[in-house]
Amino acid sequence: MSIEVYFDGLCQPVNPGGIACYAFVIRRDGRSIHSDYGIAAEPFSKDATNNVAEYMALAKALEWLIANGLNNSGRVEVKSDSQLVVKQLKGEYKIKSKRIIPLYRQVLLHKSKFPDGVEIRWVPREENKEADGLTNRAYNKALQDNPEYLDRALRR
Repeated sequence: MSIEVYFDGLCQPVNPGGIACYAFVIRRDGRSIHSDYGIAAEPFSKDATNNVAEYMALAKALEWLIANGLNNSGRVEVKSDSQLVVKQLKGEYKIKSKRIIPLYRQVLLHKSKFPDGVEIRWVPREENKEADGLTNRAYNKALQDNPEYLDRALRR
């Protein structure tokens, strides 16, 4: 059994300081078994960044796998089109943003609960379309559910 996680994050209409949204898709043996999306940080705050959204997406995906007992199902392959997040998690880039450190630590803690490991790989944006589409759905839902966000977004 192979498990793949695709995740993405965005912050619109400005980064930082817009509406940060996350999304993830989990596939088992090539078939989608779960997906989720939402707001990653307080909208229009200093914590609302694209990178916070990316890390939140991965943390939420790993949490879901653990909660559903899939962390003991063999190696998990995580795929993202964020070079920054991939290189930070592989230890190739340092983490300089204070906003990212708690989420980075949370991801490392979650990863430690996968006995067969979690492999993270960069993929081109075209291979991450489903998660990317869900981040846009999260953003549009945030605007629909909170009309005041639209006013603030248009002023930016």
